[in-house]
Parts: sequence; C-alpha cells; structure tokens
Amino acid sequence: MSGNRAIRVAATSARLLTGAVVAAACAVGMVVAITAPWPTLAREPAQAVVTPQPGDTVLVCNGDFRALGRDSSNPLQMESAASARFIADGSAGSPDVTPLSPSDLPGSGELRRLSSEVEGDAAPLIGAAESTTLDAEDLAGFAAAPCRAATSESWLVGGTVAIGSEDLIVLTNPGSVPSTVTLSVYGTVRGTSTSIVPAGGQLAIPLSSIASGSEAPVVKVSTDGAPVRAVLQSSLTQTLDPIGIDLQDSVAAPQQHPVIPGVQLFPDESDDSAAAILRLLSPGADTTAHVTVREVGQSRVASSFDVELAADAPTQVGLSELEPGLYTVSVDAESGVLAGVRVQDGVAPGNDFAWVLPAPEIADEVLVAVPAGPAATLYLANDGESDVTVALEPTAGGEAQQITVPAGSSASAQIDARAVYALDPSGPVHAAVAMTAKGALAAWPVWPGAAAQQSIVVYP
Repeated sequence: MSGNRAIRVAATSARLLTGAVVAAACAVGMVVAITAPWPTLAREPAQAVVTPQPGDTVLVCNGDFRALGRDSSNPLQMESAASARFIADGSAGSPDVTPLSPSDLPGSGELRRLSSEVEGDAAPLIGAAESTTLDAEDLAGFAAAPCRAATSESWLVGGTVAIGSEDLIVLTNPGSVPSTVTLSVYGTVRGTSTSIVPAGGQLAIPLSSIASGSEAPVVKVSTDGAPVRAVLQSSLTQTLDPIGIDLQDSVAAPQQHPVIPGVQLFPDESDDSAAAILRLLSPGADTTAHVTVREVGQSRVASSFDVELAADAPTQVGLSELEPGLYTVSVDAESGVLAGVRVQDGVAPGNDFAWVLPAPEIADEVLVAVPAGPAATLYLANDGESDVTVALEPTAGGEAQQITVPAGSSASAQIDARAVYALDPSGPVHAAVAMTAKGALAAWPVWPGAAAQQSIVVYP
C-alpha cells in the first residue's frame, strides 16, 4: 500500500469514527431532551371581583292572624281573628306601601308590600314588623314577625299536627305573576303538595292537610314563577282552652353551623319535657349534630351533647335539664342541618309559646323593627375569634348604644317596642329580637339587608 493510500484510508476511518460519535451524541441528546422537563409558560386566567349593582328593596308582611273553623257548618273556612299592628322605616325615608289581596280571607285588614327604590350604589334598607295580641275563646297569646323579602326556596321548621294544635302555612306572593308552590313534607310520612298563589295575593294551607301522620314535620317551600314569603302560623289549645299563638319565620337553607340566640327557658312546674325542645333535620344525609349551649353573656359551656340524625327524619330533644335562664344554642354538623327551639312559659290558660330560629350572620348595617308589644330585648352572638362592637341607634332619634360582644360569647340589650333601630356591627354577629311578658312570647332572627349584593368572581 502506498503512503498516499494509507493516508486516505486513515482519514476516511477517522471521519467515520467521528460521525459515529457525533450521531451517538445526538441520539443521547435527543433522549435527554425528550425525558427532561420542558420549560413551561403558565398563565393564570384573567379574573375580576365584581359587586353587582344593588336593586330595589321589596319586603312583604304577613297581614291578619287567621282563625280556622269558627263556623261549625264550614270547618275549613278561615276568617280574620285580628289585624296586625305595623311599624316600618327606611334608610331613604318611609317605604312605599302597596296593598295586596288575600283572596281567601274576605274582609281582612291590610296586607302590605313595602318597597324602596335604589339610589346610586347604596342598597336601600327597610326595617318593618307586625304584631298581634289575641284574647278570644279559641285563640289567645302574642305573636310577632318581621316583614321579609320573598324567596324561591325556604323551610318551615316548627310545625306540628298534634292534637290541640292548629298550624297554617301562609304563602304571600308580592310579584306580578302567579307562583306555583310545592310543599315537601319531611317527617314520619313523606309527601308533597302543589298550590298556586295568585299574583299580589295570599293563600293559607292547613298543615294537617299535607302532613297528617307526622307529628313533628318540617316543610320545604319551593316555587316556580314568582318567589313567595312563607310563614307558619300556629295556635295551641288544651281541653278547649287556648294557650298560645305564634308566627314562625321561614329558614333560608340548611346550615353546617346554625346559631340560635335569645333562647329563654322558663321554670317548668308541670315537668313537661316538651315545653322546651330542640328540633333538628338533616335533609338528604345521615349526620351527627353536636349541640352546644351557653348562657347569654358567658363563654363557658352550660351543656353539650351529640344527636345522631338519620337523613330526612326530624328529631326532637328535650332541654328540660337546663336551668331556667337565657341561652345561645349552636349546632355543628358535617352536612347542612335545620334547627329550631320551641319555648313555652307554661301549659295552662294564660300561657304562650314561641319558636326561636337560627339567626344568619350579619356583617353590615341593617334596620331592625320592633312592633307594639311587651318588653323587647336584642340578643347578639359572636362565634368569631375577635370582639365585635355593635352600634345601635333609633332611626327616629334617641340615645345610641355601643354594645361589645366578646369573642365566643354573647350579649343583650334592652330595646323599645314601636321603634326601628339601625344596627351596625364592626364584625360578623348573629342577632335576634325577643319580646317577653307573662303569657306573651315572640322571637325572630335579624336578617341582612334584602337588596344587598355579594361580590362575585368574573372570568372574561
């Protein structure tokens, strides 16, 4: 082999070897590139927090207290037992009042729709309430309830069809179109019933007509069409003697942590455990309810216990082991529950009863109306970790109060009947009003402003 040829062979071998090495390196590089994490470009979706413009505020009152069966020839006929005493005020002045028509109650007093137009970005506030005092052969006692906004869904917790009880579901439609209302009964016997409430009208349905066989039913109220205001009117007699009346507000929805301020327990001379009871319902799921009871103004626990709840089955627990006094009752459960406490100052003629319901959380100013009646008390509960100061001032002028509600505790303040108050908390609280005298009991939660709008997240 000549020298030149040897050089060419060596060069060619070198090129082949170099190519093989480069190819191998490229292959390794490709494998590494494939298996190694690639750089990524993450982009969060655009979003904005928007608070919808508030709308007009519209409330509806309950109107006359109804009597059923006074005409023996027509036991299902209803008539007015008494017209309600009424009080209202608004942040923009007195609200506009429009009369509605309870078509099934001829000759009744005024059934009121209240409204206030929005101005700018501020939701108008209205505080309004009604009360009734009765002393008749078939009906006696005191009842009061706030005027509230109509809703498309609500719950009535404290009904009964026991002997001596006469409960009516009162449905009021303040809208301009009819409402088809479905009443779903949760109890020993399940059932549903559908009724049409005319536009601008009111309809009352005996609870016994849809919940027969369920001594402690809970009723879900659902609407198709216009929303309605649902109230449970109750009366009780014993051996033909009347021993109380009540107007029970509806509950918006099941909650995992309902808080019930202003529960007053009375001396129970009859040893009747039914005089003070807690009713619970867990719709759709089995759960355990942990109940905590604290005296008003105290953070220490007066009583606590667990209640096993089967899905869709109302359960009642007596509270007779507690000493007479003022309490806040709270419930904790993994699934949403409905709760209410029934209190009674006795079981003889001249006594009265009332249902005390969960109070929603309030974080902004509201107006609280107190109608004519016995002495009134505002109860405030704070289940947060910081103290809250509540400013309370009569809208018609008068002495303002500053009430401190300690964290994990509660407080109370005496307020006047026939007055409307502006209540402005520095942080979230639960509030309720109770009116109490011998043979006169009523209690109801304080609700957030009807036209206030919650902020929502918008993704463009």
